[in-house]
Amino acid sequence: MTKQHAWMLLRLIVTVLLIGIVSYLLVWIFKISYPFWIAALLVWMSYPFIRWMRRRIRFPNTLAVVLALLISLSLLGGIITGVIFGIIIGVRRISNFVPGWIRSTSENAQRFFNEQIFPLWQELTGAVDSLTPEQQTTVNEWITNLGSSAAESITENGSGLTDLLRQIVFFIPSAVVVLFFVFLGFYFIGKEWERIFSYFYKHIPPFLLTKSREFKRMFQFRVLGFIRAQVILMMIASAIVFSGLLILQVDNAFVIALIVGVAEILPYLGSGTILIPWSLYMLLTGNLYLGIGLAVLYGIAMFVRQAIEPKVLSTSMNLNALAVLIALFTGFQLFGVIGLFTGPLLLVIIVILKDIGIIGILWEFIKEGFVEDRSDDSQPPK
Repeated sequence: MTKQHAWMLLRLIVTVLLIGIVSYLLVWIFKISYPFWIAALLVWMSYPFIRWMRRRIRFPNTLAVVLALLISLSLLGGIITGVIFGIIIGVRRISNFVPGWIRSTSENAQRFFNEQIFPLWQELTGAVDSLTPEQQTTVNEWITNLGSSAAESITENGSGLTDLLRQIVFFIPSAVVVLFFVFLGFYFIGKEWERIFSYFYKHIPPFLLTKSREFKRMFQFRVLGFIRAQVILMMIASAIVFSGLLILQVDNAFVIALIVGVAEILPYLGSGTILIPWSLYMLLTGNLYLGIGLAVLYGIAMFVRQAIEPKVLSTSMNLNALAVLIALFTGFQLFGVIGLFTGPLLLVIIVILKDIGIIGILWEFIKEGFVEDRSDDSQPPK
């Protein structure tokens, strides 16, 4: 190894360590102060409206911020109220057919047990009686272990459900506190928004200021591309489901297809949040044709989404399809369902850093180190 290669390796190690330390610090800072970052994001999104009220209606800055905050609270309250009313209406509608569903399901289960399980059990019991004592002992032990495993599985699932309910109960008060600080931060950050920006503009080096503007422009382009890709996937899912429901002769196929298309925005399951329970209900109530048809329809929609999602994302966001596929899989493996969003997001950030030249600058530093500015030396002497 030459001396130049050794210095390159050292600079590479230092660069990777610094990137890791800075990333860790940013994540740590975000964890302890995320309500204020959320508030700053909301102010940034609503500041054109605040500026419009100040310039067109001549409102004072404080009044404009307060009105924007009240409008945000009203929108949030309206969304929550709409969701609550939707849940109430849904519960009422469900309560109308749940008794009949339970009755028909229990009748079908009883019929299935009498016609399928009980004769099979009798055959097994007769077969066990014809076995040797050692074989009977082995079969009985297997049945006992099977029952114990089922009981343990039910106990674990029950404990998991209890833990989930406990987390939800503890989450609600903390969410209220976080919302309080978000809106409080919205008010104070909105009042001082221009002063904060002027301070950063004065103290940030021109190079970083230029790169931050380029990053903002490229990030907006990629985010809009991501939204466009999701809309395309939702439209494709709606078309597939609409065609399938027409073949299955389901009433209100268009409205149901639109609802299923909107559900495609949910990660991992997507349209399965509607089609899977619906299919299970049809199977349990004895409608095998519709139940199997819905299951096949969900399989087709899932297959088409998995096949075209990398291509649609890559085309809409100007990214390589293979890179998007790797980002989706890696994000899912590292972060679970949330990784289906964080994986492509990290890929977008890396690509933007490459487009604006940051990665190129880091690579030049790793190869050459600090390069002195010799622009003054090139000037002829006076």
